[in-house]
Amino acid sequence: MYKILTLNKISSIGTDCLCPDKYTIVNEEASPDGILLRSASMHEMELPESLKAVARAGAGVNNIPLDKCADQGIVVFNTPGANANAVKELVLCSIFLASRKIVQGINWTQSLNGQEGVAKLVEKGKGDFVGPEIKGKKLGVIGLGAIGTLVANDAVHLGMEVYAYNRTLNANVGLKLNPQIHLTDIETIVKTCDYISLHIALTPETKHMFNADTFNKVKKGVRILNFSRNELVDNEALKKALEDNTVSSYVIDFPTEDVLGVDNIITIPHLGASTPESEDNCAYMAATQIAEYLEKGNIVNSVNYPDCSMAYTGNKRICVLGKGLSVDSITSFVKETGNTISAMVNASKGEYSYTIIDVSENEVKDMSGLKNIAGVTGYRVI
Repeated sequence: MYKILTLNKISSIGTDCLCPDKYTIVNEEASPDGILLRSASMHEMELPESLKAVARAGAGVNNIPLDKCADQGIVVFNTPGANANAVKELVLCSIFLASRKIVQGINWTQSLNGQEGVAKLVEKGKGDFVGPEIKGKKLGVIGLGAIGTLVANDAVHLGMEVYAYNRTLNANVGLKLNPQIHLTDIETIVKTCDYISLHIALTPETKHMFNADTFNKVKKGVRILNFSRNELVDNEALKKALEDNTVSSYVIDFPTEDVLGVDNIITIPHLGASTPESEDNCAYMAATQIAEYLEKGNIVNSVNYPDCSMAYTGNKRICVLGKGLSVDSITSFVKETGNTISAMVNASKGEYSYTIIDVSENEVKDMSGLKNIAGVTGYRVI
């Protein structure tokens, strides 16, 4: 029986797919086999020795100590694309919010409560909230993951001229894009686009990529949408760019105290994936991935170990996680202990590796010596 600890409320669509004959779902557990979570932070958590896998019902994993997990042989999963449609819809909504001063107009209208002649006041004051249409305007999409690709494609159908950048381009990315989209570089997007939507990961290289120097290069009056991470934008430089109308408006789904109450900054309380459909999709994907790993040893959508899978035949299976580990050292040990290898697959991700070995015997000889091999971070026999 596998014990699964939930650190957040997880949609029953996910937990219900875990067979009750094989899994126990708990809110408190000292020795869980797996953890399901959404936004709860694990950075201060002491990781139990029993823990084999963590599955994040969402894409971002900055709330999970990835390196610490990897070094302890704990595989971390996320659910890329499961919330993509929800975020895309809010991004498209925000293009209109950034253009038409809708939020500002609504707030102003509410301030008229209690006054007489509201209809006349509205007609007199509506001119303060004029904003441009988006049809024919240029949208730059930086990052063509699941969300960025959907935003770019749908913006074409809204009549926008779309420019897009991705750090790496391959046939898989290209096939998903509308052929009308212009693939280009960040510099071109910054200099020419009326709207820029950010869909890239926060890394040391991308932190404050929109800074004072960037704002000196942008098209005058640009509108920026940030549905990735707050730290991609230098907020102090942004506020100066807003003051001199270099930037017309900024929409952020990860607000911090330094952007609250600033004119022409629209702060959304991290609602990108807050739909019942998204929560169901993420929960189901996270639960099925953790089950596939615990029951069959297959890794799909891991962020700290390589994806690595092999068809499960029901034979005994040895799964070995490693860091700087030689595959030969694993196979030699398995053979020396008297096991016959019938099938094997290995994959690497940076310095971390994963090996799946199926053996012919009904019983696997003692594998406890694996832990003494240099580089082995964890192993299991299924």
